[in-house]
Amino acid sequence: MMRRIVSFLVSVSAVLLLASCRSGFVAIDRSAAMHSDDAFALYLNNKGIEIVDSNSVEILNGAHEKFERLLDDISRAKHHIHLEYFNFRNDSINAVLIGALAKKAAEGVEVRALFDAFGNMSNNRPLKERHLDEIRARGIEIEKFDPIVFPWINHTYHRDHRKIVVIDGCIGYIGGINVADYYLNGLEGVGKWRDMHARVEGEAVAGLQDVFLAMWNRETGRNVGGGQYYPVTGAKGASRVAVVDRWPKKTAEYMRRSYANAINAAKDSVYIVSPYFIPTYLVRRAIKKALKDSVKVEIMISSKSDIPFTPDATMYTAYKLMKKGAIVHMYDGGFNHAKVMAVDGTFCTIGSANLNSRSLRFDYECNIFVFNRKDTEAMIKCFRKDQEESFLMTREYWKSRPLWNRFCGWLGYLLTPIM
Repeated sequence: MMRRIVSFLVSVSAVLLLASCRSGFVAIDRSAAMHSDDAFALYLNNKGIEIVDSNSVEILNGAHEKFERLLDDISRAKHHIHLEYFNFRNDSINAVLIGALAKKAAEGVEVRALFDAFGNMSNNRPLKERHLDEIRARGIEIEKFDPIVFPWINHTYHRDHRKIVVIDGCIGYIGGINVADYYLNGLEGVGKWRDMHARVEGEAVAGLQDVFLAMWNRETGRNVGGGQYYPVTGAKGASRVAVVDRWPKKTAEYMRRSYANAINAAKDSVYIVSPYFIPTYLVRRAIKKALKDSVKVEIMISSKSDIPFTPDATMYTAYKLMKKGAIVHMYDGGFNHAKVMAVDGTFCTIGSANLNSRSLRFDYECNIFVFNRKDTEAMIKCFRKDQEESFLMTREYWKSRPLWNRFCGWLGYLLTPIM
């Protein structure tokens, strides 16, 4: 019986893998004379993804930095505050944030918040209807994305996993940090919760505004928009920024192709941090090709996870790439939830997309790609800092793991196309 089940799973995986290969044309040729950042920028332009100049980007290394900056910016808001998160957990940081938003709403600032209904249900302190009524009574418009109703399974596929904020159309936040106090205080059984976010000023904020308003208007049936949400910001810095948004059935392939082509553009180095590292075939192929072409690839995953079974599949995937030449760092200082990548020290990405099938094939996700050496080096510096709390994956380490865990890892890897 078990042999038949495994055989069936292999067959399903093979069919989906073939479909992935057929849709996975990768345009960038590493051997071209063009610099990696220019080659990748050209790819984005050819896909119709706009890259805007003169932005200021600040890499925020952890939830303390993110919320300190965010609350300060909220206190200065004049016209509107837009928030879109997978998760508003009903806890201490949520209370602080709602308090700050309510204060601005009382001053006449428009405040709109959108959260994923499944993401809310999945945490142990969800916002309930009475909490939402209390929040609305304080002048904040707050809505659920895709409320879970019978039959519940119909609502599990395409979730809103984005984590973005737009303030006055001038300041944007994007990254991996939800509104939950375990990002600040850690989580029992896991320990410290590591993550990263970015603060953006400049014309790229309009791209984040587009993402929020499209989702808000679709979910609420309202028609919020107009020039007051898109002020002229002018030059703010030296960073070129592209907003890459994944909207199922509209821009379904944008995120995974962008990741794969960014890796294919690399000539010297790729640094990846991903909490649930089970990449789709297209991304795995790009990493293997980079290793074959002598590009240094360093991957950081966590030795712990908040989701059972995931660490085994993540470790198996990383182990397979380690055997191809990747350097794999096992973060052991808690759980590293960051979703970042840096290429050749010249450009990088940060956002909500995990390198797994759920993010790359199903969910609504948003990342920014930043073309600036200073910003990219800031991200690599964070990588090196986390390396101090990591150890290297080796063959000996992998073989020392229990046989059951290695089997679960193999099975998870096999099911990558449908996970």
